[in-house]
Amino acid sequence: MPELEIIAHIHTDFPEKFGIPRQSGLVPELAGKIIFQEKYRREEAFRGLEEFSHIWMLWQFSKALRQDWTPSVRPPKLGGNARKGVFATRSPFRPNGIGLSCVKLDAITHEKENGPVLYVSGIDMMDGTPIYDIKPYLPYADSRPNASCGFADCEDQDSLTVSIPSSCAENIPGKRLSALTQLLAQDPRPAYQTDASRIYGLSYAGYEVKFRVEENTLYVMSIEQQLN
Repeated sequence: MPELEIIAHIHTDFPEKFGIPRQSGLVPELAGKIIFQEKYRREEAFRGLEEFSHIWMLWQFSKALRQDWTPSVRPPKLGGNARKGVFATRSPFRPNGIGLSCVKLDAITHEKENGPVLYVSGIDMMDGTPIYDIKPYLPYADSRPNASCGFADCEDQDSLTVSIPSSCAENIPGKRLSALTQLLAQDPRPAYQTDASRIYGLSYAGYEVKFRVEENTLYVMSIEQQLN
């Protein structure tokens, strides 16, 4: 069988895995820019794509690739305390490290240096994530509102209240502050970590964000620009 070929990479505000939403679309304001490999920068390959509002992306769990695999994993959804079959989860530790995301297609530009470039939002990928393929999202075929969700629970999850002092908020541009607030409300912590005194650090858009969580409120301690 031929190996899958990487056709593009996505550029996002996440240099690390920690803090990235667990599913695409949970934080609509998180944006990404898809730049294709030179071989795939042909205009005719994108003809008609602008007619779709959303796309599917097949991509590589590039930071979770392994030589072997295990038949069961510990989903964060269950607090890391119970095992489920790998095929019943969306764990990155799979026989083939392939991810699947549905994102909003905001724009297609045509740049002299990079050719066709896709701007998308609602992302859940690290900066530099390799992409294998892109397909249009079709609501009539891809949406199943009455589907069961097993242990993952179909209901919207309760979000945290996010408290950001004005002295911290003024350190980050407003648009990214809004996206960061939505991101933090999703509770980036592993489900099994509930120590209210523990301070976490999250890298986002060139900033180091430190926070702690007590009961249902996330308190931002600092937002500092990272030095290159």
